[in-house]
Amino acid sequence: MCLLLGATGVGKTLLLKRLQKLCQMDAHTDLGEAPVTLPTVGTNLTDLILRKRKITVRELGGCMGPIWPKYYLDCTSVIFVVDCANIVQISSSCVQLLSVLSAEPLHSAAVLILFNKSDLPCTMSLVELKSLFRMDDIIKTAPQSITTLEISARSGQGLQDVLSWLFSNRSHDT
Repeated sequence: MCLLLGATGVGKTLLLKRLQKLCQMDAHTDLGEAPVTLPTVGTNLTDLILRKRKITVRELGGCMGPIWPKYYLDCTSVIFVVDCANIVQISSSCVQLLSVLSAEPLHSAAVLILFNKSDLPCTMSLVELKSLFRMDDIIKTAPQSITTLEISARSGQGLQDVLSWLFSNRSHDT
């Protein structure tokens, strides 16, 4: 089980829909227009199947942050999404991320931190965002293996890398 976490409005649902579509199409097909999404209230379970291998992703709504820990036990990997176009939300996302990384049940989980919405005009570069998060320090001190990627769930930029990460960090075949 992979947990998909992040604040409200960072693009988790769109990311999941785009990854699901990417799994179902051949490499030369265009993703097309981004589907309309609504904020997740509760949880969404989605199976991603690529070359007969399956990963179940549990998306938890951003508003469920206080009860995220109840879902940590059966988790082998975590994708944490940050909206890099929403500067106001950066500090709370950093606090949420540190809370996730410090949770005992997740100490052996592989972690992917996605800086989403790179297609939108941002007031800060990725280097500045990582500096604000003190990402180098987090990666050095966290018990988890951490990978960071810059993506756009809307345009599809970086989504193939997300799929590659997901399927290379599975703990067992389903």
